[in-house]
Parts: sequence; structure tokens; C-alpha cells
Amino acid sequence: MNEDKHVLISAKSLDKTYGIGESAVHALSSVSLDIYEGELLVILGSSGSGKSTLLNMLGGVDTPDGGSIVTEKGDLCAMRDKELTAYRRNDVGFVFQSFNLIAELTVRENTAMTADVSKDPDAVEKALEIVGIQQKGDSYPTQLSGGEQQRVSIARALAKDPKLLLCDEPTGALDYETGKQILAELENLVREHGKTVIIVTHTKEVGKMADRVIRMRSGRIIEEWENEDPVTAEEIEW
Repeated sequence: MNEDKHVLISAKSLDKTYGIGESAVHALSSVSLDIYEGELLVILGSSGSGKSTLLNMLGGVDTPDGGSIVTEKGDLCAMRDKELTAYRRNDVGFVFQSFNLIAELTVRENTAMTADVSKDPDAVEKALEIVGIQQKGDSYPTQLSGGEQQRVSIARALAKDPKLLLCDEPTGALDYETGKQILAELENLVREHGKTVIIVTHTKEVGKMADRVIRMRSGRIIEEWENEDPVTAEEIEW
């Protein structure tokens, strides 16, 4: 399936240990994987499996103790801080379980925080329209539901038009139905807008909507499979 797909990121032999001695935690051990352009990838694992650590590595937020992460801009592991900052700013969008919105700013202002309006003056409005929340542009986070706040965080990530969207437990703070709506939004970004989206979650059923699923345990990839016919987010139940 992936032979004709473009490799967006190639990670090889990633190792990461936090702490020293008996208290050391081996967060990643010899992890290798390719990320393909335009795919929906789900990384499954329980707390402590290393999935969030891996996501942070791919996003240039953290660096491994060993290995390489090769992107179109070069190897993240060999980049200076300035180069990593540019990579995070221009190539990657982040969506977290906590929405990380600034209460004193409107929806539109929160969304504009990552956008380079000199490149695309309409970037903010386009992003808000994609996630269906343009009518709330002048509202403040406290006036929004949890699902609406998460839509704003997705719009904020999209406003800079990143190639890669990294989502760490994006439905973790939401109720069941709202969570499914957010998954549908992320699914739409892949199917209709050609984005590459990685979702980290402990909910196994979410993997059914992915093009590819990776399962982690104790800092290692223990299983990987492809879905020939992924279900839609609306069809998922957990």
C-alpha cells in the first residue's frame, strides 16, 4: 500500500531515557517508523508506553538520545535550536488534550497566534471555516463548549497550513459524542484536505478509522497494521 506514497518523515532507531540509575525511565527503545504524506496514522498505547514521547520527537519538541528523524528539511536530531523552532513553526501543527487557549483572546485572535498573515491574510478565516466555527470568531474561550474549544485549537494549528498535524489524546477531555465529532474533523482534514494527521490515543477503537495503526508498549512498537477499508469516525463506538 505504501510503496507509491511519499515519505514525509523517516525515524530510525530512536532511543530516549529520562533520569539515571535505578530511577531511569526508558521512554523509547530502538523505535523506527516512516510517516507517509496524506495518511491518517493512529498510535495506540497505555500510559507510559512511549506514544507521547514519540509524538514529541516527530514534532521537534524533544530530541532522542540516539537515532535519526529525517524530514524534508533535514535530520531533526542534527538541527540547531533555531532550525528546530522554524520546523515547529512552519511544518507542524499541534493539538493537545488540554486546549491551551488564552482566555483573554477571542477565537479569531487565538487562531491567529500561529498564522503568518503576511503569507495568507485569509488564513485565519479559512481555518475557522474548515472546522466549522467561523461564526464564533468574536467569542471568548469561556463562552464555548469543550468541543468548540478543541475546534479552535485545531483551527489554530491549521492556520499556518502545516504538512503534519500531531494530536495527543485530542478527545481525552471531551464527552463521547463531542469526541466523535472532533475525530470526524480530523478525518476530514486527511480525506478532503490532504493533511497528514497522527493521533495518539489509548482508545483502541479509534484505530479503526486510520489508514495505519501502530501499537506501543514499554517504549517499543510491538505491532503495526494497515486498514484496507477504514471506517468513518461516525461508525466508531467505544
